[in-house]
Amino acid sequence: MKNIDTYDFTGKKVIVRVDFNVPLNNNFEITDDTRIRAAIPTIQKIREGGGAVILMSHLGRPKTGPEDKFSLKHLIDDLSEKLGTEVLFADDCIGESAKQMAAQLKTGQVLLLENLRFYPEEKNGDAAFAEKLASLADVYMNDAFGTAHRAHASTAVIAQFFPNDKMFGYVMKNELASINKVLKEGKKPVTAVLGGAKVSGKIEIINSLLSKVDNIIIGGGMMFTFIKAMGGQIGNSLVEDDLIDTAKNAMKKAAEMNVTFYIPTDTVIADKFDNNANIQTCKAGEIPDGWLGLDIGPETINTFSDVIEKSATILWNGPMGVFELDNFAKGTIDIAKAIAHSTSKGAYSLVGGGDSVAAVNKYNLKDEVSYVSTGGGAMLESLEGKTLPGVAAIEG
Repeated sequence: MKNIDTYDFTGKKVIVRVDFNVPLNNNFEITDDTRIRAAIPTIQKIREGGGAVILMSHLGRPKTGPEDKFSLKHLIDDLSEKLGTEVLFADDCIGESAKQMAAQLKTGQVLLLENLRFYPEEKNGDAAFAEKLASLADVYMNDAFGTAHRAHASTAVIAQFFPNDKMFGYVMKNELASINKVLKEGKKPVTAVLGGAKVSGKIEIINSLLSKVDNIIIGGGMMFTFIKAMGGQIGNSLVEDDLIDTAKNAMKKAAEMNVTFYIPTDTVIADKFDNNANIQTCKAGEIPDGWLGLDIGPETINTFSDVIEKSATILWNGPMGVFELDNFAKGTIDIAKAIAHSTSKGAYSLVGGGDSVAAVNKYNLKDEVSYVSTGGGAMLESLEGKTLPGVAAIEG
């Protein structure tokens, strides 16, 4: 495995798997360029080191081959502007245009290939398809953390064709380092703040984190499965009845391992799922019939904030309530602020998962936490202790 910082790119063509799966509006304008911006340092490092860059990515979920709305050509102008150079575009990723343009690529130039997922072979992890991509370059670099948990042709299979010239880009390097800082090198006390709708999406993470953290804070819709498991009345709140025993076991295991489990003690409830519903605050286990919990309450916010303030390492994955609706956003906002404040006093904070990232962006706090992860599913699987195919392909 080679290192982007020490590798000599002089005269080399480097094919880089980036994650340019960005949202576009109806005019094909990029509405969130976070992932593109994240990849710029990697691209510029190769160019400044005397190499040429071939970029490959997917965009959206095309079902039956090429579709204009999923074409990466819509990204050319934005990418050219960010890099300060004209980005060339091949209207295919493995066809004649890609071969010819890659062959003619000169030092410092950047070529963007068309959407990989216009070919089903990409998702199928087809080795022949991966080999065609590999034939365009001398070096392979994976910088797409957002797809590192997929064993696709461009994220994992292609690496075998570069036994001596494969490496991570800066996005991958930073993502893996940030996860290690929490899971392996975290200064104590380590606190995991977990939210979101369902226990089913987080139970493997909870079980994996028990041996690595001192505190687990539970918020979001999944808190009601835990509250019901403790014998509480949850009215019409979201619940996974088939996971009541799982929730009980997680709390029992936490106690055995001296991990403090924090469940909300009060909640903001509404008589319907609507920003304009009737609202009140009540004890978390005493929700009347016909009402549903949509955010954590003020007492809980104080308790959680106090734990976060005293933590040296913080992982945040998942909102505390339905923060998309302003009347149920306070829990998420205040916990985000507590994490930012703790970070300003020297704590290390990692924020990951689509909704948590959306929250820190929405409240302009992304520069006030230590690291914001670009990969939802990949980060979740890392936290679950799974080996990511995109990582194993480079490290193996």
